[in-house]
Amino acid sequence: MDPADEPPSILWGLDPTFSAFARLYVGDVLRMVESTQVPGIFFYNMHPIYKVDVFGTVVYKKEREDFFCYGVDDGTGVIKCLCWKNNLLKEDEGPNTWQKCSHGAQGSFRPVAELEKLRQNQKSRCCVEIGELLRVRGPVKTSRQQREIMASTYYKVNDPVMAVRIAWMMEVLELYNQCYRKHLQLQTVSIGDSAISSVCKATSIMKDFLKEEMVTKFRPYDVQDLLQPLISSHPQTATENQEQLKVLSSCQELRQLMKETLQVLQDEGMVYCKVKSKDEVYHVTVHDEELFIAIKDIIREDSKREKYAEKGCHILHILSAVRQRYSLNVTRTALELVLKLLECDSDIRISCLHQTLSSASSFLTPTTFMSSFTTSMNFHFGPPVRLLPGNSILSVVLRGIKRRVVRLKNIVYLNRISC
Repeated sequence: MDPADEPPSILWGLDPTFSAFARLYVGDVLRMVESTQVPGIFFYNMHPIYKVDVFGTVVYKKEREDFFCYGVDDGTGVIKCLCWKNNLLKEDEGPNTWQKCSHGAQGSFRPVAELEKLRQNQKSRCCVEIGELLRVRGPVKTSRQQREIMASTYYKVNDPVMAVRIAWMMEVLELYNQCYRKHLQLQTVSIGDSAISSVCKATSIMKDFLKEEMVTKFRPYDVQDLLQPLISSHPQTATENQEQLKVLSSCQELRQLMKETLQVLQDEGMVYCKVKSKDEVYHVTVHDEELFIAIKDIIREDSKREKYAEKGCHILHILSAVRQRYSLNVTRTALELVLKLLECDSDIRISCLHQTLSSASSFLTPTTFMSSFTTSMNFHFGPPVRLLPGNSILSVVLRGIKRRVVRLKNIVYLNRISC
């Protein structure tokens, strides 16, 4: 790494990974670049790291007087781990000492024997053989041009059904996506980016307010006071005219910030303005029950039509219907947000392959149920099977049931006559 690209060491503490045991793959630990400012500090994607947490299979073992040397393999590479021996492993007491001290009455509690069992249990946890799973935590060092871990904590993991390893892999993958693979900006924000940062902060404040207070609708001038702390305070001036100008400029800046924040929220589908007017009222998408009811009614009605019976309704068709019946200002992002919530509540089913929607709320009618069933069959098992309304799967099944019922009635009737 170029020394000019390294962030200053005074800013390393701002990164949360610096003071934590980073759960990295062994391959990434071996490829980390050492800092030129402070030896023993390594960088992964500009994150300063000096202690790691690895988990893998022991592939080789060397024993010395004071420590074990294990080779840990997690599938991406093998790293050497120096694990210092515990005092229990260094003690070499003969069995006669413990046997002499353990004599006592039969059936009574023997503390010495219980301590011996505990000692043996701890010893078995510290002694790891080749092929067993080992978890190691400690700082990373470079010795003789090789990367190694000086273990501060290590223990053997019993995982017969691989449940611990699978959980570990899922957690590490989540940490990579949420933290390690994201480039952390440790530098201070420049003046040109101050407007962007203020809009981001204002958007975050508005989202938290709408979520915590469960707001259904609001007017901009009712909530713009929440963004007042983001407006830079101006020093007091000597004249009243200049002070009035400063107040007016701050008010204009607050309105502009509110306008940009509302635009961001509309682009994300969080809010929408149902009717455009001078006194605009913004509706919160996730809390607007009328919008949910309108969308479900549209999907329920269109799913009964022969045109949408098999594959469902396209999202653009639903958007057009919502704009005609409910509001012209409903955006596609707002509609997609509502549809995702309806899918989570099992009211509809979304097919990403065909980008269509089929209603599951009116499943009591047989036709709708079979149309939803054939839609899921088409999605999972290949190209759609087109059936005529008279020869649908449901009608064939009902005809067969009806014929069997008639036959059973005839048999019962003949038996009564013969008797």
